[in-house]
Amino acid sequence: MKTARRIPLYSISNAILGVMADDVEFPPGDGPTNGISVTLTAGTLQAIRDRVGKRGVSAYLEKAAQRQIERDNLDELIADFDRTHGPADPEAVTAKRIRLTGGTSDAGAAA
Repeated sequence: MKTARRIPLYSISNAILGVMADDVEFPPGDGPTNGISVTLTAGTLQAIRDRVGKRGVSAYLEKAAQRQIERDNLDELIADFDRTHGPADPEAVTAKRIRLTGGTSDAGAAA
């Protein structure tokens, strides 16, 4: 049984008012979908399909793009902090990492 595609109410009202998605700002992960063409290496595409199947590629790429945007935003926050306060003291970072992990993990040590 095929289920009907749910269209958010704002998409319907925007269509009625003649507002295009390009005219409205949406946060990452929100708003109507748009089809685009993406070029990937064969190995990357195969790895994605192995994980999610042929029909899951778009959702996988959407989540990957959202995570990258979050990381970019975090990098910008860290850079702003560093400009204001100077870089973090490596010894203090190590001490806090040991305190947070109980000294049993080197998670994030290479980051």
